Amino acid sequence: MSDPAGEVVITERQGPVLTVTMNRPKVLNVLDEAMADALVAAFSGLAADQTIRAVILAGAGRSFMAGGDLARFQADLPGAPQTATLLIDRFHTLMRLIKAMPQPVIAAVQGPVAGGGVGLAFACDLVVATQDASFLSAYTKLGTSPDGGTTWSLTQLLGPRRALEFVLLNEAINAEAALQLSLVNRVVPSGELMDVARTLAEKLARGSFGAQKASKALVQAATQGSFGEQLELEKRAFVANAGTADFGEGITAFFERRPPKF
Repeated sequence: MSDPAGEVVITERQGPVLTVTMNRPKVLNVLDEAMADALVAAFSGLAADQTIRAVILAGAGRSFMAGGDLARFQADLPGAPQTATLLIDRFHTLMRLIKAMPQPVIAAVQGPVAGGGVGLAFACDLVVATQDASFLSAYTKLGTSPDGGTTWSLTQLLGPRRALEFVLLNEAINAEAALQLSLVNRVVPSGELMDVARTLAEKLARGSFGAQKASKALVQAATQGSFGEQLELEKRAFVANAGTADFGEGITAFFERRPPKF
């Protein structure tokens, strides 16, 4: 575990599970250049490390992330386009890393989540939220439009009409509503957030690395191609996995009526 004193991002490894925690609790973990760089550094290289089988992304304090650091813009409004470029380039690098990595990423979300925090949470593969979590776009209220893949994720999860409603009206969605809309996977009491996220991550970590990698890629591809193209991608992935030791173990365990040991 990295030294939390002064660290804007803390990493902690427990066996095959890595927890990455945004650590600016006094300002609700809003994103500045330093935290964006630290997050990119934490996620860089994970794709090639098959000893890490699942990742939890969390936020210290009472909020997962409340968006970008608006004080950076207030300090130099004429330079806002340049500041936005610096922040967004870093933020989008993080998004690409999360989407491209083979390991599943679980967002452990609490409190008010706004702006870029919404995009970050929904870019993750699974989302566990506390009962007090809420999600707010906030962008158009500030006179700008979303970033962080927010419009892509919301449109995929909600459809275009509900996505546009969420962005334009800036009405917060509470945790239970988010669960009903399939924006999150689990809603849990506040005190159980990290325990539930770790239990879920440990269960994923026991799975087949290759099978989970292929499944994550296939689900992402399903939002872009035709049905026929998806059938071909599924065939290629299945055939490739059929030649692995994990597949042999899975088949053997099935007939021996025991859990597989990947």
